[in-house]
Amino acid sequence: METFKSASDTLFILLGAIMILAMHAGFAFLEVGTVRRKNQVNALVKILVDFSVSTIAYFFIGYGIAYGINFIHGADALAAKSGYELVKFFFLLTFAAAVPAIVSGGIAERMRFNPQLAATFLLVGFVYPFFEGIAWNNHYGIQDWLLANTGAKFHDFAGSVVVHAMGGWIALGAVILLGARAGRYGKDGRLHAFPPSNIPFLALGAWILTVGWFGFNLMSAQTLEAVSGLVAMNSLMALVGGTLAATVVGKNDPGFVHNGPLAGLVAICAGSDVMNPLGALATGLIAGALFVWAFTLVQNRWKIDDVLGVWPLHGLCGAWGGIAAGIFGLKSLGGLGGVAIGAQVLGTLLGVTIALIGGFLVYGVLRALIGLRLDIEDEFNGADLAIHKISATPGSGEE
Repeated sequence: METFKSASDTLFILLGAIMILAMHAGFAFLEVGTVRRKNQVNALVKILVDFSVSTIAYFFIGYGIAYGINFIHGADALAAKSGYELVKFFFLLTFAAAVPAIVSGGIAERMRFNPQLAATFLLVGFVYPFFEGIAWNNHYGIQDWLLANTGAKFHDFAGSVVVHAMGGWIALGAVILLGARAGRYGKDGRLHAFPPSNIPFLALGAWILTVGWFGFNLMSAQTLEAVSGLVAMNSLMALVGGTLAATVVGKNDPGFVHNGPLAGLVAICAGSDVMNPLGALATGLIAGALFVWAFTLVQNRWKIDDVLGVWPLHGLCGAWGGIAAGIFGLKSLGGLGGVAIGAQVLGTLLGVTIALIGGFLVYGVLRALIGLRLDIEDEFNGADLAIHKISATPGSGEE
């Protein structure tokens, strides 16, 4: 019976890993649809290669930092319990690899290819798993301290803070260090519009992410026995709330409309297992409005050229989700309890701080050592040196 249960859990978490792996296609098409046509190939290549580098970094370094586990064993040990631990690694890797995929959208159209791969390795190998271990594996006694002093541990069921806020706040450091795209702002500070190149691709990316998110959230239970339909219902209500709020506040702009469900889903990750559906709806509504307001502020007033708005979407909405879990998860507001607003605020602030320091440190060191920006000619041509020198593609018949 135990063997059957282990095999079922292995299949369950494998399906979740596959769904989240598919979300990386969503990240790719969201970026492809947003950037200018000359940079579309770069975006597609970058997401795929980033995932591969993330796998190597997490396999050899990151997973061990977060969970103290390595896979330097014989095949007989690795196959124990139907290889559940291997599939769990795959599942958690897809979370880790989402961080550079998030960053990719912020730094698009002017970041050199090879320095970004180096940044991906350092972020997934060291920065992300450091906080992952604190939040999800009780490292350094921080969770115990929060329990003793606030009445609850920091709760982040599916990664509003651990994944999304981390990715968004890391991206903020990278975007600031890179500077704006050439021509984005005039000498008078006026914003020059770089409209999305392909709204259908942007919409396709948003839909792929939205569907995959049910694997992201629901299968964070990691076993069949722990799965809860409440998580699915709350994810649904949050994406609807985010969509409607972004539609109204964004005045029907298709870019805002298709990012609305993502804002709601980012925010609901942390508390999807403890809120009631009305709390999830409220969380999504606030997240959708927050994204539109912050994106407009960042681009127009602060002159920070975050191409896909990943800091508003993942950074701010992720932080809001961490705090929202401590509000709408309370029994007094219809939640299941077991959370405390103090623990959620402190845990969220810790994640944001680690992400900011990590982002500025990684990209700052790389900028000093090898540089981050494309040459101005390559930026205007939309050509990354690692890509545009390829003279032929497989099957083209060219030598």
